[in-house]
Amino acid sequence: MTLLNTLLIEHIQSQVAFSLEEDVGSGDITAQLIPADQQITATVISREEAVLCGQAWVNEVFSQLGNQASLEWHNQEGDLLKANHPFLTIKGNARAILTGERVALNFLQTLSYTASVTRQYSQIVADTELTILDTRKTLPGMRQAQKYAVTVGGGKNHRMGLYDAFLIKENHIMAAGSIANAVSMAQKIAPGKTIEVETENLDEVSMAVDAGADIIMLDNFSYDDMTKAVSDFKGKVKFEASGNMTKEHLLKVAKTGVDFVSIGALTKHIQAIDLSLRVSQDKL
Repeated sequence: MTLLNTLLIEHIQSQVAFSLEEDVGSGDITAQLIPADQQITATVISREEAVLCGQAWVNEVFSQLGNQASLEWHNQEGDLLKANHPFLTIKGNARAILTGERVALNFLQTLSYTASVTRQYSQIVADTELTILDTRKTLPGMRQAQKYAVTVGGGKNHRMGLYDAFLIKENHIMAAGSIANAVSMAQKIAPGKTIEVETENLDEVSMAVDAGADIIMLDNFSYDDMTKAVSDFKGKVKFEASGNMTKEHLLKVAKTGVDFVSIGALTKHIQAIDLSLRVSQDKL
């Protein structure tokens, strides 16, 4: 997935509209405490080091609230923010700014976390040929947004969903009767689609290669078995390591020669970045 393609832009528009409807509903009754024409200046600060991600979502929030505020970004998407660094100034209608605050920060804090943790993993293997991949273990309704954040952090996207590639797992193999049967049916169902097979031992790796898989997932393999699988079949298929892929294991995994590592923690172990919006005492 490219960073901000047309489909993602359309998704951002609908996602923001849904989020504002969810939060604002019939109207922000607290904002009505403020004079309708009051103007303010607000600054958004990151309380911790983070990779900035989610600018398009924030811009869309205030666009959908009537373009009553101007946004000045002091950093660009993908920049590393230092703790207590003011990276965004918002000027305009007080009601619009305070109504949009929570939705805007929700997107920023979530996507910046995903980008930040992806950057950490990517930097560990920066001098190797290993590619960091995400998974489908995303927050409900946040699939495209989080996968975008992974790319901002320097990772790559695995399949977007169940429709754009085959990932044949243990239960699929049992239902189909064998790895060979599953791969054969996949080739007939959607010719040209990538076929990946999850394997649990070296015998299954051999079966998957013989069946014509494009990618072999090595699920919870030992380092020795990863190395042997790559040594035996390198050039015939690509290899993806999966299962307990912590930062401590990455360099050892990279040395086995596998092509990819998929890490669910990038998108499912979310701890929102600590952001704060502060309104200046002085009005515009």
